[in-house]
Amino acid sequence: MSEIVIQLLYLKYRRSNHGIRKDIRFTDLAIWMQSTRDGISLNDISEKYQVSRRTAERMRDMIITRFPQAEEIICENNQKRWYIPQGTLKDLINFSAEELSVLETAKELFENKQMAEKSRVIERVIDKIKASIKTDIIRKIEPDTEALLEAEGFICRPGPKLVIDEKIIATIRQAILECHQIKIKYYNKNSGKISTNTLNPYGFLYGERNHYLVAHHADGYFGNKVHNFILSNIREVEILNSIIENLPDFNLQKYAEESFGAYHEEAFEVEWLFDKEVSEEVSHYIFHPTQTIIKNPDGTLTVKFRAGGRLEMDWHLYTWGSHVKVIKPENWYE
Repeated sequence: MSEIVIQLLYLKYRRSNHGIRKDIRFTDLAIWMQSTRDGISLNDISEKYQVSRRTAERMRDMIITRFPQAEEIICENNQKRWYIPQGTLKDLINFSAEELSVLETAKELFENKQMAEKSRVIERVIDKIKASIKTDIIRKIEPDTEALLEAEGFICRPGPKLVIDEKIIATIRQAILECHQIKIKYYNKNSGKISTNTLNPYGFLYGERNHYLVAHHADGYFGNKVHNFILSNIREVEILNSIIENLPDFNLQKYAEESFGAYHEEAFEVEWLFDKEVSEEVSHYIFHPTQTIIKNPDGTLTVKFRAGGRLEMDWHLYTWGSHVKVIKPENWYE
């Protein structure tokens, strides 16, 4: 496919209800249609690009015209979907300096968070992408990629970092994928002793100060209560032959949503009042997935949510200094 055709796959549409002009690259739509196994529907197009159904139909027609290889499938509910066979767009797909810099930034973020294994996975993805791009294009975008990375400030990020054994993380992750229990040697900072625990590992929570393994004692210790084990305090880990016993009502996503940061405890009602000096800044924060933000007539701002994790909240509230007051729980300052 010629570059002229690629450039032609670009039109501007106006969302009539909102009067907002949207630049929609049809190359993105074509790539999306090739990347999905189940195809995409008109509703999918309307929702993703925020356009009317009629506009979605025109976009689909343009793709079918430009790519006659596109195929139509009919689902059980008689809904029509379209996809482009794999390999059709191999000459169309390229990567920009911005896209590569975002991946590089993600790699650096994982590295700074002591998640080296995830960092290496992204690094392999970056290498594969670069290997698929023509040499002359790589030469053009690499300087821009480096410039964007410098602008993001992730080239050198000073400050304290957690030290976590990568082999321990990899072993736990393997046990979770294979649904096997694990035995760990765990350092208790309060007693200064190391204990041996057999666990059902469920997943990880990544916080600002600590990263945790979410697990349940296989021997019934503490009943059905799930615990967070600080990853940096795990000294050894062994995968057992026994299969993970899942708690019937436990859901990791719901468990995480009941936490503030990565610290979990019984959830309670939280209400913070920020003064008007920081209200504009606060309005751009997501403190918790279930939060409600209320802009008060006097310029102050109220944030409400339900979660546990007082220690993490204390640490975060400290960063706002005298600009925030805890309304709930009422006994917070006692």
